[in-house]
Amino acid sequence: MKRKRHTPEQIIRKLRQAEADLAAGLTIGQACQKLEVTEATFHRWRNQYGGMKAEEAKRLKEMEIENARLKRLVADQALDIQILKEVAEGNF
Repeated sequence: MKRKRHTPEQIIRKLRQAEADLAAGLTIGQACQKLEVTEATFHRWRNQYGGMKAEEAKRLKEMEIENARLKRLVADQALDIQILKEVAEGNF
């Protein structure tokens, strides 16, 4: 199965479509098949993005990306500090 990434806006749009399909009488399986996603993906999306507006979901994704960048920055700085300590102690 081919994997593709969806933007938060696309996920919100697909969740709205799925809710409309479910209200029209389709099963979760049928709605997922129509959206071309697995049921696991649908449930994960619903848990993460359910009830959000598209702009809120986009902001959440931006914050997650920024958080990951900052974590990498802190890890790099901690490594630099450790290296400098070792050099200062003469353990190189």
